[in-house]
Amino acid sequence: MKHTILGAGGSIGNALTQVLLKSNEDIRLVSRSKHSVAGAESVKADIMSYSETTNSIKGSDIVYLCAGLPYNTDIWNELWPKITQNAIDACKSVGAKLIFFDNVYMYGKVNGNMVETTPYNPCSRKGEIRAIIANRIEAEIEHNNLKAIIARSADLYGPYISQNSILYFMAIEKMMRDEKAHWLVNPHKLHSFTYTIDCAKGLYMLGGKPECFQQVWHLPTYNPTLTGEQMIQLIAKELGVEPNYSVYNKWMIRLAGLFNKTISESYEMLYQNELDYCFDSTKFNSYFNYKPTSYQQGIKETVAFFKKLH
Repeated sequence: MKHTILGAGGSIGNALTQVLLKSNEDIRLVSRSKHSVAGAESVKADIMSYSETTNSIKGSDIVYLCAGLPYNTDIWNELWPKITQNAIDACKSVGAKLIFFDNVYMYGKVNGNMVETTPYNPCSRKGEIRAIIANRIEAEIEHNNLKAIIARSADLYGPYISQNSILYFMAIEKMMRDEKAHWLVNPHKLHSFTYTIDCAKGLYMLGGKPECFQQVWHLPTYNPTLTGEQMIQLIAKELGVEPNYSVYNKWMIRLAGLFNKTISESYEMLYQNELDYCFDSTKFNSYFNYKPTSYQQGIKETVAFFKKLH
């Protein structure tokens, strides 16, 4: 089969590319920068253009929408619906299946575990946007206009991750430099993280099962969930440093947001750190008999990956 990644070059796009390469699949990478990897076809296209999106996926069997956008609500509001609709219409036009890599913002505040049937109840502008585009794909599925999967993950960590990973830039990266880690709001609340390699393997496994389409799936994520403090302790143990950290309270983040747009954009999402954030992938784990990577092993592999880069 021909596997095409829209928005190649990001953390999940890169992880998925490696998984597909190891499986000897036929791969096409689509990005504005013409991101290239040995062994994969590379195509330059702007997925904000319907015609360029359509041309870039011709001949594809499965299309993975793994694009990322700047962490800015106004940009999300303008571009996510357009990108999603282009991917939907392009896949329908060429007869390809769509796998949309999603997050959990549309769930809002959840009491207990987030599962595939958790209702959409966004409590942020970004969550409202994610609900809109998820509903758009689900409407196409419901009317049987498109073969598609919505595949969701918790916050990410692992190889290929970038600065959009809270665990990486607030803890792993700092502790690798022997600096004090940081955490947001409450380090004693549970917080799930999905390992990038599990995420990529999950996307590939779902794409290979026709019966998995027309559904929402949570990508494999290790349980039991740990607290922020416990994650910092794991990282410290792996690096052989003290588990020292400081906490950014809400008022500190609001103040910092006056001088930094990215920080100000993260303020509305702090409920994810004020409350337990527990992501459940039992449906996937049971169906595929899959055991997600433990946090201990995931941290070990993440540290080894970034040490090689330096």
